[in-house]
Amino acid sequence: QVQVVESGGGLVQAGGSLRLSCAASGSTSSINAMAWYRQAPGTQRILVATITTGGITTYADSVKGRFTISRDNAKNTVYLQMNRLKPEDTAVCYCGAGGYYGSHYSCDYWGQGAHVTDAS
Repeated sequence: QVQVVESGGGLVQAGGSLRLSCAASGSTSSINAMAWYRQAPGTQRILVATITTGGITTYADSVKGRFTISRDNAKNTVYLQMNRLKPEDTAVCYCGAGGYYGSHYSCDYWGQGAHVTDAS
């Protein structure tokens, strides 16, 4: 079993920055990649960014150029640096642990979510 815990959410003004952290524990050797998702009220979770253990990253078009995902494999920790935040970035952000199977990312474990609220 893998446990995933996010931290770093909060309230930030539009145009500001925030960094989320996600620590994974347990049987982390089985994790091939980690990811950040976000979910606005009444919507499905949307994949925001992924990163493999080798450092290959992907981003949703809506966050390209503003968000950066990184990880520290030794600490089993992934980060999401969010810059130039917009009101539409307001969501609950979830850290996911899983892996790529072909080009498909499968999230096997979820964190509890971190609230990110953007205000003017």
